[in-house]
Amino acid sequence: MATFVPILIVDDQPKNLVVVESVLSAPDYRLIMVQSAQDALLALLNTDFAAILLDVKMPEMNGYELARLIHGRKANRRLPIIFVSGHRTDTTDVKLGYEAGAVDYVTKPFDPVVLRSKVAVFAELYRQRLTLAADAASLRGENARLRQSLETPGAKSGASSSTN
Repeated sequence: MATFVPILIVDDQPKNLVVVESVLSAPDYRLIMVQSAQDALLALLNTDFAAILLDVKMPEMNGYELARLIHGRKANRRLPIIFVSGHRTDTTDVKLGYEAGAVDYVTKPFDPVVLRSKVAVFAELYRQRLTLAADAASLRGENARLRQSLETPGAKSGASSSTN
């Protein structure tokens, strides 16, 4: 069964959402596109995302503020945020992005191959995290089953006794 990788794209400009969607459109990605900080926060309540592509300049709350708010929630503390911006691209702004918790900062216009590659890394990490979580759950279940078999009276211990 294929694992769909959810990616949140936040930009107040619909044309920018269309561009990013066209670049990242892939059969195994589930792109969730929102146009406001509030909608992004609501989406985060319902979905465990692989990454967020976040515009810096938005009307009600800028991307830096939103990133801090996102990472302020324990469940999202390690969520990778990639800033995508054409408005604020000097080194001070890039530094602000990293200080707000970004793992990367991409300027517009961006190279589609580069953006796809960056997102692919986080998609693969997401898949690996799901696999590790499933393996850990399986091992916990097996461990519990083995403990139960050891604690059950009359359970076979694995060693046989023989009399001579």
